[in-house]
Amino acid sequence: MNRILYLTSELFPLIKTGGLADVSGSLPDALVKRQQEMRILLPAYPEVMQQVEQPILLASNRYYNQEVQLLETRLPGNGLTVWLVHCPAAFDRPGGPYIDDNGEPWHDNALRFAIFCLVAVDIALSRLDLGWRPDIVHGNDWQSGLVPALLHLHTNRPATVFTIHNLAYQGLFDYQTFLDLNLPARLWHPDGLEFYGQLSFIKGGLAFADRLNTVSPTYAREILQPKFGYGLEGLLRHRRQRLSGILNGIDNRVWNPQEDPHLPAPYGVTNLEQKGVNKTYLQAQLGLPVDGETPLVSMISRLVEQKGLEIILRGMEELLAMPLQLVIVGTGEIHYEIQLTEWASRHPTQMKVVIGYNEPLSHLLEAASDLFLMPSSFEPCGLNQLYSLRYGTLPIVRDVGGLADTVIDANPAQIKTRTANGFIIPAQTAPDLLATVRRALDLYRQPDTWHQLQTTAMACDYSWNASAAHYIDLYHQALADRDRDAHQL
Repeated sequence: MNRILYLTSELFPLIKTGGLADVSGSLPDALVKRQQEMRILLPAYPEVMQQVEQPILLASNRYYNQEVQLLETRLPGNGLTVWLVHCPAAFDRPGGPYIDDNGEPWHDNALRFAIFCLVAVDIALSRLDLGWRPDIVHGNDWQSGLVPALLHLHTNRPATVFTIHNLAYQGLFDYQTFLDLNLPARLWHPDGLEFYGQLSFIKGGLAFADRLNTVSPTYAREILQPKFGYGLEGLLRHRRQRLSGILNGIDNRVWNPQEDPHLPAPYGVTNLEQKGVNKTYLQAQLGLPVDGETPLVSMISRLVEQKGLEIILRGMEELLAMPLQLVIVGTGEIHYEIQLTEWASRHPTQMKVVIGYNEPLSHLLEAASDLFLMPSSFEPCGLNQLYSLRYGTLPIVRDVGGLADTVIDANPAQIKTRTANGFIIPAQTAPDLLATVRRALDLYRQPDTWHQLQTTAMACDYSWNASAAHYIDLYHQALADRDRDAHQL
């Protein structure tokens, strides 16, 4: 059994902006079921504190002249132990975890997540008298990137694992911020936290963690290339022997069409016709024409360029000329929100746009849709295509990252071998997107083939079982690497 301190900046169901929250809410639970001892460390955002009942005070300390408390609570649903970094000056504010109400990054993000990281380091080095010391500290994304770098300065330390969920977000700040945070001077180096004259939080994880991993095997290969490496591909190639890719899983209890409480008509492979009940219910709810025969295409996404919004908008006129209904749910860059909303206002009987995130609606949309649109220019893993497969909703994706690892194109050969479960867009262009949608609509009009594709999709097992076993292997590798490196000093 390993004792693991799991660091995350969001955690479902307490706080969520994207897939990291879902992973953080389900991977630790799968690891506990495999006899790992977990503690999840999370900032105490106001949304979190509103859902926590009578947290226990474990410790208090001062960081950057701010009083910080470490509180203990339990995660709703699975009872996992969650430790909250309660620092009102850093985290008790309206807006999101990373951006304010105007969509701008919080001006003090470096300070906020440096406090989070220093608390993690003090837990890891037994400085808070908790009576619990981790064997492994597992960080996720730039918000926890300082932790491996700071722990690397100590000989008697836990092993460190660092997971890259999206290399595009790096936690970059100026040199003055490095000085203001009073970080050890020896870390200001091209082999350390310095990145072309800036402080890079994520480099702390990439350069110093005992083991690195990403959230799919294909993305682990992609980030070694300039196109996907965002200037860090050289460092990653240097550390490629410590880098691996483990495909994310999904929580089969939360995402289960047979028992989903958000559905008016739960269903499975044996009663797929019930899926249509969810479709007509959603159409009525959104004010679309109620028609079970019209293909319903959906998208649930952050509205940013990475997610393929440019090619969707360039092809929107032709897309809406097809016999389909389109529903898009998400939030992101204002200009995308405005453009999509304008298209929906001009085509009210064919297109609906919901700005914001709504968990029940997301479940209903997965169940009601026939096709799920996910034309990302890059996608480290992606979870929505996994939810879609589970719900018999066929994904339309680019062959990048985790999408390439999970979606098998419905070409004639793979339909014949009964391996196809979705549609691959061959290139990141509007014509290729439109051609793939037309191909999907052609197969939709072939009920026997469509049913076969759905049942193949629903038979895929993307639970956390296999992935959790891979993570335990990764932890053992990290422990061995730490010990090996210590002997070589």
